[in-house]
Amino acid sequence: MTSANLLPRDAQSILELAARSMFDLFANASEGMMLVDRQARVVWINDQYRRYLPALGFDREEDFVGHPVSAVVQNTLMHQVLETGKPILIDLLTNRAGTFVVSRIPLRDAAGTVIGALGIVLFDQPETNLQPLIAKFSLLQRDLEDARRELASHRVLPSGQRQARYTFASFVGSSPAAVEVKRQARRAAQSSSPVLLLGETGTGKELLAHAIHASSARAKGPFVGVNIAAVPDTLLEAEFFGVAPGAYTGADRKGRDGKFKLADGGTLFLDEIGDMPLGLQAKLLRALQEGEIEPLGSNKLIPFDARVVAATSRDLLALVRAGRFREDLYYRLSVLPLRVPPLRERRSDIPALVEVLGEDMAHRSGEHPPELEPQALALLAAQAWRGNIRELRNVLEQAALRSDSDRLSAAQVEAVLRESGVAEVAPALAPASASGTSDPTRPLAQQVAELEQRAIAAAMAATGGNKVAAARMLGISRAKLYERLVNPDQNPDI
Repeated sequence: MTSANLLPRDAQSILELAARSMFDLFANASEGMMLVDRQARVVWINDQYRRYLPALGFDREEDFVGHPVSAVVQNTLMHQVLETGKPILIDLLTNRAGTFVVSRIPLRDAAGTVIGALGIVLFDQPETNLQPLIAKFSLLQRDLEDARRELASHRVLPSGQRQARYTFASFVGSSPAAVEVKRQARRAAQSSSPVLLLGETGTGKELLAHAIHASSARAKGPFVGVNIAAVPDTLLEAEFFGVAPGAYTGADRKGRDGKFKLADGGTLFLDEIGDMPLGLQAKLLRALQEGEIEPLGSNKLIPFDARVVAATSRDLLALVRAGRFREDLYYRLSVLPLRVPPLRERRSDIPALVEVLGEDMAHRSGEHPPELEPQALALLAAQAWRGNIRELRNVLEQAALRSDSDRLSAAQVEAVLRESGVAEVAPALAPASASGTSDPTRPLAQQVAELEQRAIAAAMAATGGNKVAAARMLGISRAKLYERLVNPDQNPDI
């Protein structure tokens, strides 16, 4: 029987049957389905979709269903389908839960009016199903991120000065030490007093200086930085205070503004302040006290309004006692002293730092970010890191360049550590107890930690060591999985 011979009732019945069959097929064969109503509220999700809720940040289904889809799913295009009535048959969606191949279809009533939309997760591991498409998408995404970083680093103000490139979100870490220094820095950002950042090299002092400016009332003003250790002593005065027109032979006829003038209305960042010559320290103190500068070769005082943030990796008090740093300048600069903790005091942040550094390396090189085996990550967490985050990045880059695969073993990492000049490579942090005993007299946190480690081990075995899939299976973030792999004895959140 052809379609032309079908009665309208028969055709309608077959159409309804086909619709139900297709819906059931997608509901069972897809990786997840969602329905939204005309107001773009989530009204239903299937069992497969529920497993994404923890990764999206929801512990309960009722916190997800019944809410606007744009509030619970990042980067959704359901609104576009509802507004245009046109389907989006194939698309890549990236959000907190990962990257997915999705399809979005409008739903219509008998009159043809759009009454909702159906979202279907076709693949939740597109890298294995649609490799060519994913490769192109990843390349475009890297280009976009590179362009954004480039614009951020060269964004200019009307005065021609650069803005801060980092915020507090750029300071990666959730350890108590990292949280505390960010808390103190946020408080410092609300003040106009000088800030002195103290800490070892590579701990992120410059990043915090940018973040303090970006969170301050001067955020719309310029952020001007100068590394004192990188400028010859003979040029420092001109660099700070500027040069009057024709001040000396060869000087610019128009003169040149110094860093104080360029930072007017914003923030002046003085990096490695401990390297400043004694002779210039007196002039810097006077400028800070009077709010005026005198350009080289000029008799005119020029007022300025710049908030000073200084940083040093040296022991300023020891320099004061040795007579190499003015005591009055020290107290003028350290109105709000902040100690930036070294990496060995925030070992639990290393997994997140490794992930962020790896992603940045991938963006710059066009390669995949390195994946570290659990023992390799545990080995990194055990080191003293004299050069802190800068040294950690160097080791990661060396290991990634020497490896023929994206997966780095503990042996590869250890080889790089030994060749990079580490006096003694510390052994990897010990794994959790594998006794499997369940002594009810032991502390609850210890028992829960052992159960957690067994669950993680089972998830890693079930996914063949794929951390992304294991984290998704366990309903935790990849950073949290890394943290538990490196610090198995850490008290779980119970």
